[in-house]
Amino acid sequence: MSTTPRRVCLPHDLDATGFRLLNDWQRDFPLVSRPFARIGESVGMAEHEVIAAYRRFIDDGLVSRVGAVFAPRRLGASALAALAAPPERLEEVAARISREPAINHNYQREHAYNLWFVVTAASPEHMRAVVAGIERDTGCPVIVLPLEEEFHIDLGFDLKSDAGARRGAGASGDAANLAAAAGAMTSLPRESACALPALERELITALQMGLPLVAEPFAALGECAGLTEGMAMELIERWLADGLIRRLGVVVRHHELGLEANAMCVWDVPDDIVSALGRRLAAEPAVTLCYRRRRALPGWRYNLFCMIHGSARDTVLAARDDLAARLGLDAYAHDVLFSCRRFKQTGACYLPPKEGAHV
Repeated sequence: MSTTPRRVCLPHDLDATGFRLLNDWQRDFPLVSRPFARIGESVGMAEHEVIAAYRRFIDDGLVSRVGAVFAPRRLGASALAALAAPPERLEEVAARISREPAINHNYQREHAYNLWFVVTAASPEHMRAVVAGIERDTGCPVIVLPLEEEFHIDLGFDLKSDAGARRGAGASGDAANLAAAAGAMTSLPRESACALPALERELITALQMGLPLVAEPFAALGECAGLTEGMAMELIERWLADGLIRRLGVVVRHHELGLEANAMCVWDVPDDIVSALGRRLAAEPAVTLCYRRRRALPGWRYNLFCMIHGSARDTVLAARDDLAARLGLDAYAHDVLFSCRRFKQTGACYLPPKEGAHV
């Protein structure tokens, strides 16, 4: 790309070891009895120091959690949704949305639809009830945009260089393989969570909140679910292999790491070519997320989405304009929705947590 690389603005007191703790275990987290000890061996720290460092990163807001990122549409139901809140009621409406446990992201964006949020629930019926409750309490109609095809899976942020570039996406061939794998996942049953055995559901309920930051986190997870440590680790390993868990590791907060500009870029692409264009778009290193969503006519005409994150608005726009020009995307109706405020950002909660569960 011809645009200037967007550097991550890491805390001034973060040393090389702290950087590795943030960057190197965003995926491929050690699936062993004492993972923090294994990480400590790699970076020259004691186990308790590694645990303390991750606790500090969470307290400082740099890390959301250490844990699993689940594949959408494999557990319960989820969708991106939006509404147009009257400007004078924006904070009131945003607060009502954020209070809902089923909402894990809630952002203000530059658009007539000014509040955008993600709904995750145990079932489509529950999701519809959540949306209906928001509409009832706010008086604002909600558009719901379910995922129809995913082109780029969540691999985390590479903090070494480009601020938006995902790990492992340096070669277009690798990105294409990832996109193809993600596309294959769309054929999986949407209601697979309903068929999960009770013990597996218990483990997912505990795991979706993040790993306990203790010496033996998988033993603690297993105890919550009524499983042995070995059984818990075996299930997690299987879920990683079959794609139910996209990655296991450190989940960083992009805004706190200097990626303060993020834009949702959208296009209205004919249905017969959107898949091909989506796969090409997903191969672009500047793209951090890419997917096809259902239109909500007449108010929302766009079906192809991508996210671009960066340290400044102008560099995000430059990256967006560059890839759109090379792929011919702006031959179609398009828009760019920059994030203005973040009202809520947590991990997805498909299954209700048990009372007294760890955080």
